[in-house]
Amino acid sequence: MRTIFVHVKCELGKSYTVAAEAADTVEEVSEVYSTSGDFDLLMKCNLADDIDVGRFVNERIHPLPGIKDTYTVIAFKAFS
Repeated sequence: MRTIFVHVKCELGKSYTVAAEAADTVEEVSEVYSTSGDFDLLMKCNLADDIDVGRFVNERIHPLPGIKDTYTVIAFKAFS
């Protein structure tokens, strides 16, 4: 299992709709946060080791209605 974080820029007025859609329909999305700054949302996604990160973002995240742009960060190690 590996974790990625996807920063999401939404169309104006669509961030709550995008957040709900991602949390409800994309199984790999474990958490969605609203954020300030350049991006509107931060999605934490847990992917099986055999899932291609680029393909996942391209096919599962980008098609969500209301998304304008994304920036993906791959996490290496979680510290407690």
